[in-house]
Amino acid sequence: MTLKNSLLIILITVCFSIQAQNTEVQSKPKVGLVLSGGGAKGFAHIGVLKVIDSLGIKIDYVAGTSMGAIIGSLYASGYSGKQLEDIFREQDFDVLINDKFPRASKSFYERENAQKYAVTLPFDKFKISLPSALSRGQNVYNLLYHLMLPVNDIRDFSELPIPFFCIATNIETGESLIMDKGRLAEAVTASGALPSLFQPVVIDGDILIDGGVTNNFPVEELRAKGMDVIIGVDVQDGLKDRESLKSAPDILMQISNFRTINSMKNKSSLVDIYIKPDITDYSVISFDEGKDIITHGEEAARTQISELTAIKLTQPKTKENTGLNLLDSLRIKNVSLTGNKRYTRAFMIGKLKLKDDEKISYSDFRQGINNLVATNNFDALRYSLEPTGKASEFNLIGDIKESEITTFLRLGIHYDELYKSALLANLTKKKLLFNNDIASLDIILGDNTRYNFDYFIDKGFYISLGLKSRYNQFNKNVNPRLALDEDSPLLDGLNKIDAKLSDFTNQVYIQTLFRKDFALQLGVEHKRLKITSETILDDDDENSIVFENTDYFSVFADLKFDNYDNFHFPKNGFYFNGNFHLYLDASGFNEDFLNFSIAKADMGYAFSFSDKLSFKTEAHGGFKIGDDNTSALGFAIGGYGVNFINNFYSFYGYDYLSLTGDSFVKTTFTLDFELYKNHHIIAAANYANINDDIFETGDFFDASRYSGYALGYSLETFLGPLEGKYTYSPDTGDSHWFFNLGFWF
Repeated sequence: MTLKNSLLIILITVCFSIQAQNTEVQSKPKVGLVLSGGGAKGFAHIGVLKVIDSLGIKIDYVAGTSMGAIIGSLYASGYSGKQLEDIFREQDFDVLINDKFPRASKSFYERENAQKYAVTLPFDKFKISLPSALSRGQNVYNLLYHLMLPVNDIRDFSELPIPFFCIATNIETGESLIMDKGRLAEAVTASGALPSLFQPVVIDGDILIDGGVTNNFPVEELRAKGMDVIIGVDVQDGLKDRESLKSAPDILMQISNFRTINSMKNKSSLVDIYIKPDITDYSVISFDEGKDIITHGEEAARTQISELTAIKLTQPKTKENTGLNLLDSLRIKNVSLTGNKRYTRAFMIGKLKLKDDEKISYSDFRQGINNLVATNNFDALRYSLEPTGKASEFNLIGDIKESEITTFLRLGIHYDELYKSALLANLTKKKLLFNNDIASLDIILGDNTRYNFDYFIDKGFYISLGLKSRYNQFNKNVNPRLALDEDSPLLDGLNKIDAKLSDFTNQVYIQTLFRKDFALQLGVEHKRLKITSETILDDDDENSIVFENTDYFSVFADLKFDNYDNFHFPKNGFYFNGNFHLYLDASGFNEDFLNFSIAKADMGYAFSFSDKLSFKTEAHGGFKIGDDNTSALGFAIGGYGVNFINNFYSFYGYDYLSLTGDSFVKTTFTLDFELYKNHHIIAAANYANINDDIFETGDFFDASRYSGYALGYSLETFLGPLEGKYTYSPDTGDSHWFFNLGFWF
């Protein structure tokens, strides 16, 4: 064979090879995937994706609405179905959807609010209104942004690892919008902004809500992208029959579903493989049952296994999708924030707790975001991390939307064995005199009328200024030593007196923060204390006897550290509160007043053995130095409560204020078993020594003189804890039941 013939054969072979490859490329169909909205039912999409991955099917385009947009966008970003399953199983959807922020994210002031009020309503121009939504959607955005960081620099969604678009609705025009450009996390958040649950998302001046309102299954739009084969996953509700329509919400949901359900009659026929998981037993809020819903998605996909396999046979072999790795640490080079008008850059940087060029964990970065949003001064914080070119280094770009509502009406109810029934109405005003101040007035009506007033100028880590005024009162059988001097002849043969105690306290103080959970207060205090009783009166007496009616003036210092993850049922964290009062003067009833001081400290530590079982240990102690004539400000223990005034403490096994002294030590051990979510079985033991001068005599080292035990049940409700506790003391053989409903105030 000549050289010329050999070259000709090689040329023909190459040409045929190229033609065969072109034919193969042209014959390979483009496969699209469309995922409908459906709330928690959308977990079924993950099950379908797991089956698609197991078959090695390559998806060429993804489209979705609402939950379909969330899961579809993550799949398009490079996550596998199995990885999505692991990610969503780790989420607490109650926290995610309701925009609950970790307690550590809140200032001391906001923490008190979170554990006091059941309902918060906007109150503008003396008109009560409802919030625009139950949630700002900030936690959803935070999660999506973190997950989508690997594709953060992509602004055209067709350039994602798998091209993608989603649907949102313009609330002003009713127009259905295709979201295929911009910031992915922001677009997907808009597509899933279910009206009344999540507040609308503003993008380029458009106010956007859930795309399911106008187009919950964008199959036509996906076909227009040039798809040859479309796999459709439908998790929408069907129409319910009369047996299922038994409540107003059911009927309203049926009405709102008319359009989307009717449109699906045509849309379902436009897909080539239609997958409809059997999830009729679940609702759009069945987030706690995500595992089962995913399983139903897998089962539905496997009923179409032959059709799915046929698609795979038309595709070349592809690499297995191993998923993406999340960024776990970063360095913030510069911070640029816009949209703030009333709040200074220093205020916001202080809340973010970012230091120049310091490497931090991503969890600490998100904690800083939460710190800022948890002030409740902002409706939204949309941010992005722009790479600087160095590994794991970013510039933080943020856009703040300040809240227009600055006045709120807050409500709460409560019952306990000391204060009895109470209804709380609170008026809170932010920016009353300054941009970073807050004023709050509690009016408490019921068996014991009370009030609390707080005014605070928050300077964060700088010197803040506060003012407090409080009136408190209750009527209870108490130890007479709380009202009578030790040498009073009235003490003979008297075990208890029916006393009415009222306390009017005013404070002016300054505060500084050493860190987020560590605060120091210094201030001056005026206290008017009055104790009266009719117990020891003769029948001829018409007026109650007065044991105490004095104005006390003091200076005080308070050092507090608190990083409990939950105030009422902590599973982790440490608590410390040390207080010192120096009483300088008095006027009124206490004519024999001499200077005295009171020091006390409260400590607590909580840890968990498991997700269900936690343990908390507490220690309390205090002593008085100086004047022995003032017994009303001494220590008293007994009963169960959280918001005791002055130097009163709870103690299981004894009734309220049964044991008194000018010094005491107390320890409590609490075992908390969370039987079901928000359902707690509580077992506790406490031991104490309380008397006069126990620290001087060294008696506090002796075995505890008093002990008590408790067994109870607690239920976390939106009103606060609902609790019942049976307590017993072997010292006396007596038992007491204590009941509580609602947050303590």
